[in-house]
Amino acid sequence: MNIGFLWRKRKSIIFTWLISYSAVLFIPMMMSLIIYSQSSDALKSEIHRANDSLLKQVRYTIDTQIDLMKRLNMEITWNTKLQSLMYSNIGQSDDQFLAYQLVKEFRMYQTSYAAIDEFYVTWDQSSSILRPGNVRDMKTAFDTLHNTGTLRYEQWLDTINNAANNQFLLLPHSDAGSPQTSIAYIAHLPKDLNGKQTGTVVVMADLARFQKAMETISGFSGGQLLILNHDNQVLLSNLPVSVYTNLNLEQALDRDHVAYSPAKNGDSELFYMQSAVSDLKYVLVIPSRIYWEKAEYVRKFTYVSILISLIGAGVLTWFFMRRNYSPIQRLVQSVSDKHSAEERTDGNELSFIQRAISDTRSEKDQIALQLQSHQYVLRSNMLNRLLKGKSDTLISYEEAFKSFHMELISNEFAVVLFAVENNEKLSANLPGMDMNERRKLIQFIITNVVEELVGHRHHAGYVAEVDDMMVCLVNFAADEAAERKEDLNWIATEAQRFLMRFHMDLTISIGGIHSSLFGVAKAYSEALDAMEYKMVRGKREIITYDEIRIDSADKLPLGYYYPLQVEQQIINMIKIGDFEQASASMNEIMERNFNKPLVSLTLARCLIFNLVGTMVKAINELGDGESRLLGDNPRWMDSIIACDTILEMQQELLSLLKEVCAHAAAKMETNVTKERAETLRELITNVIRYIEEHYQDANLNVNTIGERFELKGSYVSKLFKDGTGEGLLDYITKFRIGQAKRMIVHKQGSISEIAKSVGYNEAATFIRVFKKYEGITPGKYKEMP
Repeated sequence: MNIGFLWRKRKSIIFTWLISYSAVLFIPMMMSLIIYSQSSDALKSEIHRANDSLLKQVRYTIDTQIDLMKRLNMEITWNTKLQSLMYSNIGQSDDQFLAYQLVKEFRMYQTSYAAIDEFYVTWDQSSSILRPGNVRDMKTAFDTLHNTGTLRYEQWLDTINNAANNQFLLLPHSDAGSPQTSIAYIAHLPKDLNGKQTGTVVVMADLARFQKAMETISGFSGGQLLILNHDNQVLLSNLPVSVYTNLNLEQALDRDHVAYSPAKNGDSELFYMQSAVSDLKYVLVIPSRIYWEKAEYVRKFTYVSILISLIGAGVLTWFFMRRNYSPIQRLVQSVSDKHSAEERTDGNELSFIQRAISDTRSEKDQIALQLQSHQYVLRSNMLNRLLKGKSDTLISYEEAFKSFHMELISNEFAVVLFAVENNEKLSANLPGMDMNERRKLIQFIITNVVEELVGHRHHAGYVAEVDDMMVCLVNFAADEAAERKEDLNWIATEAQRFLMRFHMDLTISIGGIHSSLFGVAKAYSEALDAMEYKMVRGKREIITYDEIRIDSADKLPLGYYYPLQVEQQIINMIKIGDFEQASASMNEIMERNFNKPLVSLTLARCLIFNLVGTMVKAINELGDGESRLLGDNPRWMDSIIACDTILEMQQELLSLLKEVCAHAAAKMETNVTKERAETLRELITNVIRYIEEHYQDANLNVNTIGERFELKGSYVSKLFKDGTGEGLLDYITKFRIGQAKRMIVHKQGSISEIAKSVGYNEAATFIRVFKKYEGITPGKYKEMP
């Protein structure tokens, strides 16, 4: 019996908690093993990262000095005087003088690079050393710089001559402090044309500078820092190298990145890093015992925390399990009914509560959605009936507004209509949505935007869909009547501008302002009348009823303005292919008729068709009535009739006019081309003959030639250039220069006389023009053989 009861309770929350809290007891035990096994690796990783940072700091400090040595070597190598001394074939006396100048220049390097203790250049051709301020022979320079008893003269020569290029080595330095040793950067100069060695640049920095830099880096904790050259030779160490003679510094050295490797003896850890500016390596050796001296405290703390976790978890598990189950048990009893025992087949209290709450919320959401949907439909239907003037016998509109939480803040109303002109484009921008969803989305956007804009002007606005248009009923606040029309215009303008962000092209119409709810139907009718007028005003406009309102005192025109003489003028313009004049005349006719706010839409269409008839008459008078333009193809009429607005009809009409004028111009061009070309050739021949006869006249210019041929000078110049490819004024000048050259060659007078004889009153002007076209002055030309 007890076993069966426990088996039935296996899905209960209390059984789940017991398993869960027991797992909490097991987790610290597992974590203790993991922490114990991973703590040493984690601590090592952190210490490695710290040592890596120290090593990078050392590299930065010493690389600064190394980079300074390399830069000095570069400046010396590319010194122009050094290049001349080493590679130029000059006399011995000049060599000595150039060497003297070079060592004087070395003094400036010595001043600029104060952190460099010594530098010199070996001059192999004269077996000399070039130092700042002096030139010494090899032996004297060795005794002065390197003779400390640790290196013989022959060894120094072998090192200087045979060391690898761009190599770092240790060299004794007499002037250095203890231990009288410097790190030397050796770079060989390029060989001469005969393949012989020319010299070597040696730049030295005392070890004391590097040791001082190493002493500033704290935190080595008994470790040894070494600097190795390309051949892994120790250049510098903060401890005697003999202490770690059993270390193999060749192991695991990687030139490309920072590396870590345990030493072979197992008692030390080795870190190294490649220099960023040279081939040096920085090596840090740390005794392993240092790690665990620092980690012992952390280990003990970890053991204590694990023990406390195990004890505390065991005590709190039972306490909180009993305490937390009591409210759940009471909650299950509160949501249960008489059938709950049959419904709780899974035995889990939380699942039962979740299912009960989920069912309740689902029912509530469904009811809310149904009420919201019904309320929106009922509200739209109520506004639709109000706008169309239908009385509601069941309930008054005042009560209906209250039931839909629509506050009436005054007794003044107006109606604004919104027509979306680019539904097809919006459908393309909203793929994956059916037509009904797109329509609801557009209605939602317009409703929220317009109602918010109306509220921004402190009025009340209510939007609904009526006959495929969005209608906003505006209930004005108690303000001045003059401001209400301005507010309506502002609302329409801002709505049109803001909804452009959603790619909506809107045509908006505004009805008049009326008092009481019974005037709403009148306001809606006025807004509809204004919306129809978009045929004349065009789409994407804001049209108010006041602009198209017809008073009884107004005398409406019975026709439109298009007299026969104007039509005949347009026909003549079309026949000669003058599109600009014909289109200007048609635009004037249309503006004269369509700028009237009370023009009839029917009369506007009749005017458009009459203008099309004008073009048909023009083509027929050209004798081309059976051409491809006017055949039996009705596409022109169809495209014009299909337009929604007068503006679109006007654009189609102008497009048709352009095609008709182009056709007439092409036909006319065929008839006049030959005659024009012959006349142009005859005119150019006469102009050239006139220039040849009158080039001596100082007053000869484009205008005088134009007067001679009874044409404008600029027009004659244009025709001349079209026929010859050369400007008329250039031709006159070149002809005069040609005559002057002939006179100069035959020595027919002085420069002044020749200038006057070819039409220049001033000799200076003649000289300037002559030089511009010939490149030299007349005097120079005269001297030419």
